[in-house]
Amino acid sequence: MDGIYGWLGEHGAHQELIRQMGMASGIPPDAMPDVHASPLAGVGACSRLGKAAIHLENGIIAAVFGRPRFLDEELASMARERNTAAAVLRGWSRHGVTLPTRIQGNFALAVIDPQKDQAFLALDRMGIERLCLANRGGHFVFGTSVQAVAAHPAVGRTLDTQAIYDYLYFHGIPAPRSLYQNVHKLLPGQCVTLRNGRVDTGFYWHADYAPAKPDFETLRAEFRSLLDEAVRAADAPSTAAFLSGGTDSSTVVGALTAARGAPVDTFSIGFDASGFDEMEYARCAVERYASRANEYYLKPADIVTAVPLIARAYDEPFGNASAVPAYFCARNAREAGFAFMLAGDGGDEIFGGNVRYAKQGLFELYGRIPAILRHTLIEPVAHFPGLSNRFPLSKLKSYVTQARIGLPLRLETYNFLHRTPLDEIFTQDFMRAVDPASTDAALTEVYARTASDHYINRMMHVDLKFTLADSDLRKVGTMTESAGIEVHYPLLDDRLVAFANHLPVDYKVRGQTLRWFFKAALTDLLPEKIINKSKHGFGLPFGVWSNQHAPLGEMVGDSLADFKRRGWLQPAYLDHMLAMAKGPHASYYGVMIWVTMMLERWLQENGH
Repeated sequence: MDGIYGWLGEHGAHQELIRQMGMASGIPPDAMPDVHASPLAGVGACSRLGKAAIHLENGIIAAVFGRPRFLDEELASMARERNTAAAVLRGWSRHGVTLPTRIQGNFALAVIDPQKDQAFLALDRMGIERLCLANRGGHFVFGTSVQAVAAHPAVGRTLDTQAIYDYLYFHGIPAPRSLYQNVHKLLPGQCVTLRNGRVDTGFYWHADYAPAKPDFETLRAEFRSLLDEAVRAADAPSTAAFLSGGTDSSTVVGALTAARGAPVDTFSIGFDASGFDEMEYARCAVERYASRANEYYLKPADIVTAVPLIARAYDEPFGNASAVPAYFCARNAREAGFAFMLAGDGGDEIFGGNVRYAKQGLFELYGRIPAILRHTLIEPVAHFPGLSNRFPLSKLKSYVTQARIGLPLRLETYNFLHRTPLDEIFTQDFMRAVDPASTDAALTEVYARTASDHYINRMMHVDLKFTLADSDLRKVGTMTESAGIEVHYPLLDDRLVAFANHLPVDYKVRGQTLRWFFKAALTDLLPEKIINKSKHGFGLPFGVWSNQHAPLGEMVGDSLADFKRRGWLQPAYLDHMLAMAKGPHASYYGVMIWVTMMLERWLQENGH
């Protein structure tokens, strides 16, 4: 995989070390990475897609991965004429640690000064790219891949048991934790400075939710202008677009069609499974924009093909099953001759499109009822002996139980690890090695760090980190790169994100209406059928298909049988999941089976 990697600290076999770090990050044998290695430092960059660069000047080394946009015209000119790393180094000499505030777009950057024993790292505001670090034994190690950092002998590949728990809870390993004990990942908008042997971490950017004046027409005009700018900036020769039929992908296709004044090539994935296929909405968008449609119906055999590829592609275990359709969509675009794709990710998290934003408003109402009524009337009725488990009191009981849990933890009440006692899921040895409360603490930290006291903005801030940066962007970015495609996200343009953050809360979620402003501002662009559709997602009918397609069922059975031997989960719980997935709950239990299977497959593919 493309990326940057390196270290600061004395090391004798520096040429061999930089080669090993490159190999660990997934650079293919036939690639020719750009490297600089000396006894005091080493930096490497692999850029088959043209996204990585390094530059050495006056003994200082800069490395950049991504597509940074420099706000300073001189630096922007240098980036165009030389490379982005040369511009970063010039910017570093002028602005020091404030440099990232003068850069927008997607980027991971590192500046290494061996003579002063100093280093600086920074990650873009949305976490589109990725950057990891370790500071061990006098070595400061960094890389866009966890595996590259762990390949340094001062770091190592010791599994962090807590990371395994986090993976099963979140279906991925959220930053700052990584799979390995000594490796940490930067959060979106974060920077790290090494000076005088001390590592300092901070944020150069915070999402600003200060509300703008609620003037619809003025805001609509600004939004449409920014959307046009963002799409034009993301467009490039040989660019196609993902099209799921959802609001975001349809918006991107519509805006790109308008910007070009010509039809767009779109790629869509369908599923021959009831309740999963959304091709009718994709076709609705195709008809509206006269797009050149490319459709592919995913088959169970495709999952069998994709599983080992996914396990090899990610540098840590990754359990979002939508990686499968994302890969085939990108692969088909690459086979059709395209080099770039536009994706609609981010719209829900900045404009208020997730169903839970409206749903949680109903639970928040409970706290406004006078305490004396809640405690002396509603709660006793909800828990009335002999009747509380019967309709309609069962609904009231469920509502009260959830409403009494504060945000953001209420968002996880349906998490698998909350639905069954942990000692029935995990072995005793595993439970002694982890802290289950750490997941709550991680969610609460991001929720509390939001620069707003409104629960909707705070939920959206949590989703920017956990849903978007830790999951969806990892899913799409890794799968497109595996297919040889570079992806751009117009809705995550920094200017558009800043605009969306400033929208008044009721412009995002108005009662039970999601994305009120977004949809109202795009009535002339989006088909009415898509504006009014219920939110669906890019789901995979894995649970259903694993019962219908023998090779897929065998892969599941073999993977979970191997996983049992690791001694982390109770064998009886794994057997219970498999049994429940055979009946009407196939889709529900299929999620956790997929997550567990992919963990085992990843561990096997990566020598654990």
